[in-house]
Amino acid sequence: MVSWLGHIRRISLTPGANQALLRKRGFPERDLHAKTSLEMAGGSFIEGFGVAAQSSTAAEATVTLARIDGIRRGFAFEGAAMAMAIRDALPLGHRRHVSDLLEAADDHIYMIHVGVGWSFARLPRPLRRAAAAGLTDPTLTWLALDGYGFHQAFFHTDKYVKRQYIDPDPPVPTNHHPEYAPHAIDQGIGRALWFVAGADPNRAVRLIEAFAPRRHEDLFAGLGLAATYAGGAPPEELAELAERAGRHRAALAQGSVFAAEARARAHIAQPHTETAVRAITGLRVTEAAAIATQSRPSGHTVDGQVAFEVWRRRIMRRWATDDTAADGAGAPSTSRQPSTSRQPDTDGVKDGS
Repeated sequence: MVSWLGHIRRISLTPGANQALLRKRGFPERDLHAKTSLEMAGGSFIEGFGVAAQSSTAAEATVTLARIDGIRRGFAFEGAAMAMAIRDALPLGHRRHVSDLLEAADDHIYMIHVGVGWSFARLPRPLRRAAAAGLTDPTLTWLALDGYGFHQAFFHTDKYVKRQYIDPDPPVPTNHHPEYAPHAIDQGIGRALWFVAGADPNRAVRLIEAFAPRRHEDLFAGLGLAATYAGGAPPEELAELAERAGRHRAALAQGSVFAAEARARAHIAQPHTETAVRAITGLRVTEAAAIATQSRPSGHTVDGQVAFEVWRRRIMRRWATDDTAADGAGAPSTSRQPSTSRQPDTDGVKDGS
């Protein structure tokens, strides 16, 4: 039974359902399938936010969220994490909501980290550290800034997409390697571009091409993640997207691998997930997820480099060099090589943005 306080929290904190509509955001509605896929993601996020806002505990919220259809559940946990992070930042109640949610729903660890980042955009700067306090995994912490970047591009599209704005003083949930923040944010912006483009790969590529070239790799990584996780485009268009990514094809594949692992870990992989992963990477979901888990480092730093970026580089290198294309994926593994001499062959972090 929902308490009166929970009811008040849900009414006062939860965004309106129309915020997820493409027409409301000014994004193109290319066809019914794309529109349904993208608006379902946003609607599920808002639903999850409302559940977490009104629930007494994270465990109670998790029970409710677990009943949501698998295709929508990850987005719902993302929204729930935003709500729990805001509750941690408020002066009322305890400040363990995010950590409790991570404990109750470990299968959704990636989306929870991303959802916490949404709260950074809605909270005053002094409260952001409290919202992020429950994130204790040093490698995954950067996913919060991915969430922040998505929010900014989704809700402030003119500024962050059309004018390619870069935050001069972005929120950073860790004291380790703050110089990496613009890269993590750009990965979130790239993810949002899939929505801004209405799940149209060609339109998304054109949006990326308008950014400074030094930002393209992170943007393509985010695009690959969203195209795989949210869906909305047919396989032949995703295969063309992989070709159009050119020298950043490995980054696009890395984002797709991340999406495969996020859905596989949560046991919510969908037919469109399998289709997208194979179109973009030539791998099955299980193979892509295995690359992600086997490549992941621990800690904040690996040989002086940001562990999260080392993880991404390892995935790109594995994708570019491993002879593990799925049987029947449509092309031999050699076709998966990025079409450039710039191979992702080191664990090093890119030059600063």
